[in-house]
Amino acid sequence: MTSSDILPNAQVRQHFLDRHQLRKPPLGTRLDQTLRTLNFVQVDSINTLARAHDLILWSRQQSYRPPALRKMVDHSRTAFEAWTHDASILPITAFPHWRHKFIRDAEQVQKRWKAWHRGDFLAQTETVLEQIARHGPLGSGEVGANEQRGTGGWWDWHPSKTALEYLWRTGRITVSRREGFRKLYDLTENVIPQDIRNAHPSLDESRDWACQGALRALGFATAKEVSEFYDFVTVAEARAWITRGLKSGALREIKTEAANGQLRDRVVFTQDWPSLQEPLPTSNRLRILSPFDPALRNRARAEEIFGFSYCIEVFVPAAQRQYGYYVFPILEGSALISHIEIKANRKKNVIEIIGFWPESDVKFTPARMERLIAELKRICLLADCRDITGLEVLRSI
Repeated sequence: MTSSDILPNAQVRQHFLDRHQLRKPPLGTRLDQTLRTLNFVQVDSINTLARAHDLILWSRQQSYRPPALRKMVDHSRTAFEAWTHDASILPITAFPHWRHKFIRDAEQVQKRWKAWHRGDFLAQTETVLEQIARHGPLGSGEVGANEQRGTGGWWDWHPSKTALEYLWRTGRITVSRREGFRKLYDLTENVIPQDIRNAHPSLDESRDWACQGALRALGFATAKEVSEFYDFVTVAEARAWITRGLKSGALREIKTEAANGQLRDRVVFTQDWPSLQEPLPTSNRLRILSPFDPALRNRARAEEIFGFSYCIEVFVPAAQRQYGYYVFPILEGSALISHIEIKANRKKNVIEIIGFWPESDVKFTPARMERLIAELKRICLLADCRDITGLEVLRSI
């Protein structure tokens, strides 16, 4: 490998953001296309400003409003909810491949959940299936009526609730719709269109699909990064796929330069290598990103590429937090430049600025500050707020 096989950090950032639809201004209008490009968006319940999946999509398409995604899942059935590394929404075309993940996850989930959750949830699965078949879409409140409800936190589920989630994780039921954030499940055959259910790719075909999709989305990756993208293939399976690709010439080994100058071995599609070496212009528009944005989900990779450290501190005691409860990264061009804590006060219809922490080498000039305020005003539309308070927090920096 020579110096001609090294991708400089500037191009690493530019092309990584390009693959994640964060290089250009967020003016897209095709939600289905955005979801296909990203492959999936993570769903999260925290709603201090907007739900994770909504902010992810809004950051790329600022005409986006939350009902549009629910329409795809709940009505047109062009997307579905499933478990990648976490709860996610994927294009419906991924479902045939997901059958293999359902099978793989069944054994793993069974083993883990027997230790985590109280009661014999497996004994309740057929009862829960019968209830859904008889009554139609049901949520956790409608199953296990005689079971004691949990008092020990998010994961203290009653056995029928655990059975419900297990049946979803293993593909026998599917999220039919949400009411608020509450999931209602139906039998999979009542939710997933028949033409999609009729497709049955082999396990090898689905592994290839998962690896190709991961590398296409990431641009360049290690075997571990390919594996972690969907949590669909193991690292060993990803490594075997890469070995075959290198042997056939479909893949090429390169080195990517980190923000600190260190080099990391990764692979790319051979046909992509010439274009990856070309510099790409980036918009200098400031964007407030979700903590669960696909570009940041792999925290170690994001820190390597951008030199920006980020972690969720929701479960960290307040006195021990470095920043705040739910803090958003700020992207400018191809750099992550700050953390900001904001929340929507829906009683007052305002977004409140609580904390602001620019990176040590970033100076917030008046022009940069105006671009940040412009972004905060734009995000008011997503959060259904009229104004911003706490500007003095920004100006005190």
